[in-house]
Amino acid sequence: MIDKSTYLALDFGGTKLLIGELNTKGEVLNFKRYITGYVDQLEALEIIKQSVDDYISTVGWATEKKPVAIGIGVIGRVDNANGIWFQMDPKRNHPLVLPNYLTEKFGLPCFIDNDVKSAAKAEKLMGHGKYSDNFIFLNIGTGIAAGIVVNGQVVRGSHCNAGEVGHTSVGVSTGIVCGCGRKDCVELIGAGIGFDKTARLFQQKYSTKLSILDETIPVNVKEVYKLYHEGDELCQKLVELASEALANLIMNLVRGTDPDTVILGGGIVSDGFMYEQILKKLNPTTIRFVSNGVVLTNLDPNKIGLIGAGAVAMNIMS
Repeated sequence: MIDKSTYLALDFGGTKLLIGELNTKGEVLNFKRYITGYVDQLEALEIIKQSVDDYISTVGWATEKKPVAIGIGVIGRVDNANGIWFQMDPKRNHPLVLPNYLTEKFGLPCFIDNDVKSAAKAEKLMGHGKYSDNFIFLNIGTGIAAGIVVNGQVVRGSHCNAGEVGHTSVGVSTGIVCGCGRKDCVELIGAGIGFDKTARLFQQKYSTKLSILDETIPVNVKEVYKLYHEGDELCQKLVELASEALANLIMNLVRGTDPDTVILGGGIVSDGFMYEQILKKLNPTTIRFVSNGVVLTNLDPNKIGLIGAGAVAMNIMS
């Protein structure tokens, strides 16, 4: 008998909320996008409730039956086991047991997890992680974070803060001070914010055609890649630094957790160019036990958050 159960998935990011309905295979049946802006958890709760109300009235359920559960992937620090959303920004801290409010309002069991850990669950449900109990999902976008799976379990740590690997040093020195208080965090070299920081740092040292505007407008990484191929000195330096930093990060993580698969996702690597640069810098001896390789996610980058939230609802890995 075919299981026709569905799950309501909410992917809450820094600027948008995606709401969708998934089947048991993780396939997205319907979805709708909502703009959120930068908020804290209390504001997020109201946005989520209003948006789900709108979704129900404008999109409705994909089958005659209601979904069996709600899953939410959110930015910030989350206690998945107890449903606590501790913070989305250390400066705006309002711990919230978000599932309780949504269960009370919509009458469905509700589960929550961090967005990158949710993406790791998406990989376990539908992606390269399907074939592994020991893998790393490394998200390289505006920032850097990892969902680390060891023996079939997501690594969480004593404060639900495991995976914040963007705040590690990887042997590439720029001297840029991170908000965490350290210098040369990999996030400030190889993530979107890193390209912006290093471009501003080195713009007087290397010739460039790169558009570097005031600090409210970040450097466009796609433009960096384009100019790299045109021989732009600064852009070639940025790519060299970022690829070395990211390759070193991957090798450090491999040594620490012994995965058989490393999955890369996020806007910095999604077009394949930076991925190829990283592969060139991986030491074969260091990664010899990564038997399934360092691979790009095969999931739709626009829907991986929704799939992850659906996997949270399905309780794919704790």
